Amino acid sequence: MIHLKATFVSIDAAADNTEAPKRSITGLAVPWNVDATVLGGQVVRFLPGSLPETGPAPKLLEEHAGLPIGLVTERVSTEEGMMFTAKLAENNTRANDAMALLTMGAIDAVSVGAIPTQFKYDKNGTMVVSKADFVEISLVTAGAFSDARIYDVAATAQRTQEGVWVEVPNEQEEEESTPTPTPPTEEKEIPMSESPEVVEATVPTPIFATAKREFKLPSAAEYIGAYLAGGSAFEQMHANIRAAAPDVTTADTPGVLPTPIVSPVYNNFVGRRPVVDAVGVKAMPGGGKIFIRPEVTTHTSMAIQSAENAALQAGTFVVFNNQVTKNTYGGYVTISEQDLDWTDPNILNLVLDDMGRIYANQTDDVAADALVAGATTTQNFASADLDNPEVWVAEIAEAASTILTASNGNLPTHLFMAPAQWRSLLALSDTANRPLFPQIGPMNAFGDLAPGQYDGTAFGLKVVVDRNFASSTLILGDPSGFEIFETPKGAISIDNPSTLSRTLAFRGYFATLMIDPSKFVKFLFV
Repeated sequence: MIHLKATFVSIDAAADNTEAPKRSITGLAVPWNVDATVLGGQVVRFLPGSLPETGPAPKLLEEHAGLPIGLVTERVSTEEGMMFTAKLAENNTRANDAMALLTMGAIDAVSVGAIPTQFKYDKNGTMVVSKADFVEISLVTAGAFSDARIYDVAATAQRTQEGVWVEVPNEQEEEESTPTPTPPTEEKEIPMSESPEVVEATVPTPIFATAKREFKLPSAAEYIGAYLAGGSAFEQMHANIRAAAPDVTTADTPGVLPTPIVSPVYNNFVGRRPVVDAVGVKAMPGGGKIFIRPEVTTHTSMAIQSAENAALQAGTFVVFNNQVTKNTYGGYVTISEQDLDWTDPNILNLVLDDMGRIYANQTDDVAADALVAGATTTQNFASADLDNPEVWVAEIAEAASTILTASNGNLPTHLFMAPAQWRSLLALSDTANRPLFPQIGPMNAFGDLAPGQYDGTAFGLKVVVDRNFASSTLILGDPSGFEIFETPKGAISIDNPSTLSRTLAFRGYFATLMIDPSKFVKFLFV
């Protein structure tokens, strides 16, 4: 149940007519589109038309408790909010007392009681009510909505000689020295625990939107005394303590809320080097910017001796001096001394880990590009036949024959490819739609490939798939014809006293050489 309260009272004097004004009040029950913090700490906003003008008449209560002292007789939804008129009961002691307080201005606010049936929460956590059951209005002294106020109070009155209407005490009450208790009238309380059908959300219990009251907690002696007395006194104190208990939320305790960090720090960059790992790395000589990698380019000759004592076959032997240039690859960052000292996990370890990953990927990219550029022997492959196993077998067999002939008897061992070609290879199946490369393969399988593994075999060749290959790359070859040289230098750091920082660098020397392009055939997709 949501209860809203207000301020300001004005008392209507009677007009010149002779009929006494009725025992009624008129005012604003709740303003539209206004936020207010209700009892319990929830911020609530009523949208225009969220309270009905028709239906069962809401009761008029005091502080949302006890039996009704009147009834709401009129409801009008305006641009400002829900206006109301309520009539107080005749010959009712509690209603008479309330009327006296209203006429003197001691009670000047109301609190509407409603059960939200359609609502939602905005990004700030405010409950925005679009539809609610109008249950009751209570007379209160302070409210959550300052604009929800009583505008007019019309009391039962008689005209004085000066022509002014004044409140007249009930004659029956004056005559009776001892009031006779009036038998309680059967009143059915509104079933607050039963939630109506809800469109957007359901409220299992009413929400009271009255302003939170200050309650002075009892001393230890007062509490013990009430406990010993027992009965209703202690129950009332206990209820007051529960009602006055402050609502402590995380917004109230930012100073003691830790911000835990779940280790380790997540880094999704995979620093693998498929091409470098497949080819292998050779040690780079320490001296010089350029070094020589010798290669036999002209071989000796052998032939049958034409006759005894005849000269043998004359030949020559040429060793070419391939020149390899060292290249440096690396990067650096500058980290403040405060960042180094205060971070947890330490920023230094995180940076070093990331630098290692990026260096590995960068050098692998260099090797992949050099392999593609150095494979000068090409062979056409029809793009339309990528899903045809027979074409794959025929193309690879032809390329293997080329390598065997051109490279003086070497045979291919690896199949290098980009992700798109790997996908086509992985999807190959036979005429019965069985995978051509099952992970758990029968004896007659052409190999084993799986989406979840980096390595595998196809057609008896080791498959090397690398995301650093250019699109549509497919190369059959023997990696011994392609060489990689590296001197990993790792990390180095230098302190910068003038800026209280440290510069951290990660580097290495890296070079490639296509020493024998005859060991590779590059497929061109047409």
